Amino acid sequence: MGSTGDMKDETLPPLRFIPLSYNHADSQASALRLVLTLNPQWEGPDNKIEFVRFTDGITNTLLKIINRKPGLTEEQIDNEAVLMRAYGNHTEILIDRERETTSHALLASRGLAPPLLARFQNGLLYRFIRGRPATHLDLVKPPLWRGVARRLGQWHAVLPIGGHSASSSSAKELPLSHQVDVDDQHQHKQEDDLDPIKPRVPGPNMWTVLQKWILALPTTTEEQRTRRRALQKELESVVRELDDGRGLGDDGLVFAHCDLLCANVIVLPSQCLATAATSDKEALNVQFIDYEYATPSPAAFDIANHFAEWGGYDCDYSMMPTRSVRRQFLTEYVKSYSQFRGITECAQQEIVDRLYEDVDRFRGIPGLYWGVWALIQAQISQIDFDYASYAETRLGEYYAWRREVDGSRAQAGEEMPLRERRWAEA
Repeated sequence: MGSTGDMKDETLPPLRFIPLSYNHADSQASALRLVLTLNPQWEGPDNKIEFVRFTDGITNTLLKIINRKPGLTEEQIDNEAVLMRAYGNHTEILIDRERETTSHALLASRGLAPPLLARFQNGLLYRFIRGRPATHLDLVKPPLWRGVARRLGQWHAVLPIGGHSASSSSAKELPLSHQVDVDDQHQHKQEDDLDPIKPRVPGPNMWTVLQKWILALPTTTEEQRTRRRALQKELESVVRELDDGRGLGDDGLVFAHCDLLCANVIVLPSQCLATAATSDKEALNVQFIDYEYATPSPAAFDIANHFAEWGGYDCDYSMMPTRSVRRQFLTEYVKSYSQFRGITECAQQEIVDRLYEDVDRFRGIPGLYWGVWALIQAQISQIDFDYASYAETRLGEYYAWRREVDGSRAQAGEEMPLRERRWAEA
């Protein structure tokens, strides 16, 4: 389904480092120290610094820092605004922060992310994108999902994923390393006799991220160890079934966002979903933010994961896209992908057909991915969110898909779950 050819890793300029930390217990003062170190010209009586806290994320603290100097318009204030992302406690277990910075810088170099301004000890400072975050109710509206499909097609077409080849197994050669430490692997193997998976392509990708998370699951009780072993068996099964190189990109992998929930889709200014003039055939201009989970991945996983987010944090499965909507989305996506890859129009329909099948095959994997993630968050996070229940809901999606695929649900004479039913609708 196409190849990224000879795309290579890019050497990006070094990013400024500020040797300070954000302190959650002393939020405003520590954030002020950071922004004044970045912008010393903001100090003094002519400046009026304000902090706006965003609460959509369930992993990090995100602050917008603005300077309301007299005489500036809202647009001028926003153009100079700084976003401060401070990492949640212990999230390094889930996220490789060095690689997040690398991917953000790569995206910014292609005009697909706001410019990075600096790193600090537990976070990043970068430019603000004017616009508004989508809601999960927005995701189902044609002008919005057409915009997402076009932007995602561009991402998957133009971004290099690094030297994925048989001879390039070193994590340092790849832009997004989520490799599990060898000593950690050995320790886990002795403790619980888990053999880490060996994906078809060496190096980091969404399969190795999921493997790392399973290895990080708690093993204090026999129940925890039993569940960990069961989830490892599921991972081995899906890698066997789905890691086949069939998809778009280099060896079946593209540079994927892997976390396209509604709050990470920004509708750019001068456009409004409520505008009567916006026809269903038009596409809004959107940008994607938050690149913590960006990594090489099958395109079908990134797309299926986005579709899973149409239900929002509450997992409202009645919002899942039907077969006709998925095909329309993929048609927009492939048009965009083909434009940036130089694929002729006559070849596009075959790509849509094959990608439609691939997305269908991957529809249960986001539940496994985020279910395991939430099991870890339930252990480490101090955020007021019921990760334990969320884990069971997401893992339930995966097992429902598995029972549909192997026919055990039908054999037992059980009713098809809502998510699967909605997915099967015309």
